[in-house]
Amino acid sequence: MNAFTHKIVYRLVYNRKNRLNAKDEALVQIEALHYGRRCYFSTHIYLKPAQWNERKQRVVYHPLAKELNWKLKEQLLEIERMEMALWRHGFQVTLQLLRSSIRRSKLPHSFMDIYLSELQTAEIRHSTRVNHESTWQLLKAFRPAVQFHDVTLEYLRSFESFLVSRRYHTNTIAKHLKHLMRYVNLAVKRRFIPFADNPFREFQIKMTATHHSYLSPEELDAMEQLRREPLREEMRHTLDAFLFCCYTGLRYSDFCSLTAENVVHRGDEWWLSYRSVKTATAVRSPLHLLFGGKAVTILVDYAGHEKLFFQLKNNSNANKQLSRLARLAGIEKHISFHTARHTHATLLLYSGVNITTVQRLLGHRSVRTTQIYAEVMDRTIVQDLESHGMPQQPR
Repeated sequence: MNAFTHKIVYRLVYNRKNRLNAKDEALVQIEALHYGRRCYFSTHIYLKPAQWNERKQRVVYHPLAKELNWKLKEQLLEIERMEMALWRHGFQVTLQLLRSSIRRSKLPHSFMDIYLSELQTAEIRHSTRVNHESTWQLLKAFRPAVQFHDVTLEYLRSFESFLVSRRYHTNTIAKHLKHLMRYVNLAVKRRFIPFADNPFREFQIKMTATHHSYLSPEELDAMEQLRREPLREEMRHTLDAFLFCCYTGLRYSDFCSLTAENVVHRGDEWWLSYRSVKTATAVRSPLHLLFGGKAVTILVDYAGHEKLFFQLKNNSNANKQLSRLARLAGIEKHISFHTARHTHATLLLYSGVNITTVQRLLGHRSVRTTQIYAEVMDRTIVQDLESHGMPQQPR
């Protein structure tokens, strides 16, 4: 009888134990069926129920659906290849033999595969996962297929040059390289890359000094004047979101996490109540009192469309649009969405608001973090006085 008559049958099984974890997710497994017996192999992929199509055996409605479906296909193929290899070597294949053979053999994974697996399963904040996913997308665009032996010093230098060619800022490039280093170190820890071959031992990540860029009252006014200009809908949306963050001190990640429920409206009072994505700190801001209630005006313009308002492109693309808007406003300095947070803090301190109040509005755990903005104001005052030629104290 042909040995392959008794070939093992495989299929993907989701939530076999009919139980969700604390994140309302369940595991996808590979079921192996042979002579009425079954065994299961973990794919290390956890999904919410709405992200799995049982009939098509595919991941759906997931930001990494394409990559995860590719990974599931590769894992199925690797198990089938192991089974075929055992048959070719004359073994009478059983589920027990297949399982033990897979455990003994370190099934080959590419570097991109281990990055994706860790990205999907690691216990990290959502905002961190989003940032690491942006690096994953850039790595794919640079070189989609990367084996472990491809991760060399030349690979790092070439990826750095690729980011430079896309006109990323030095510190943004450093951020993506730090993300990459995390997964290279993981591959080293799991012995997919020899310790001596870790390219980050010789590679230096370049960074420039961080400057807390903020808008002066005149520059903020120039950005506000753009609201009166005819702009493309997408540009207007980005402008309104940026100005809203100037008035509220929101981070990009906090802005994108808001819903209509975070805005509390009672009579003439408008409050923004949310929990910071980065620090989990609860923040309540009186929108009707901050910057003359300008944030309220923007919210009224988007009444009934708050879901659309709080949705933006990824941070990088939004910042590129901001750069174009700044040029239209005649502002030469480089600005980003985080400039709005710095603007909020600096202008409040400039107008005499107590530093502990600014601390609570920004959601800082320690006033020492807020003190940075006070130091920026001190330096600005000194520079302003010096630039106006104030007389020196007599000796």
